[in-house]
Amino acid sequence: MKIKIINRKIHRIGSIAIALPLVIVIVSGILLQLKKDSDWVQPPTIKTSVREPSLSFDQVIPIVANIEGINIKSWDDIDRLDVRPSKGVIKVRGRDHWEVQLHAKSGEVLQVAYRRSDLIESIHDGSFFHDKLKLWVFLPSGVILLLLWGTGVYLFVLPYLLKRRKRNNRYQGSNNQT
Repeated sequence: MKIKIINRKIHRIGSIAIALPLVIVIVSGILLQLKKDSDWVQPPTIKTSVREPSLSFDQVIPIVANIEGINIKSWDDIDRLDVRPSKGVIKVRGRDHWEVQLHAKSGEVLQVAYRRSDLIESIHDGSFFHDKLKLWVFLPSGVILLLLWGTGVYLFVLPYLLKRRKRNNRYQGSNNQT
């Protein structure tokens, strides 16, 4: 079988096989590209004039536990604590994707918002669905996409290579006759 036909079959079958995972990766990737520009994806970091945080970690839980609608009562409920000294903010992220931004000195609640970027990242890499799905669907889809890219480049370049070969054959044929 000719390599051109094999490439086309690989392209056709591979495209169908990775269609759904690829759409998920593309859409979530677009959203992640916009995370700093979209408050819906990731809440903006509030900046303060404080450059040296003085709020202790022991003070964080009681402050956050008193916020209505936030399900943080202990350290087990916290996914991440993000201290930004240059912005004077401490971000407390709950396991339920809610984020509380605290003034790094006074402990004042600056902002409470839902943070979707972590959820979108887990959708993007496939771990949202299942860890095995990540390795057995999304990883092979990436490999197949790389293969499709290679076969696509070959199919794109092939007509130019054939034209060049024809031109060289004609040129060499005219040189041999003289």
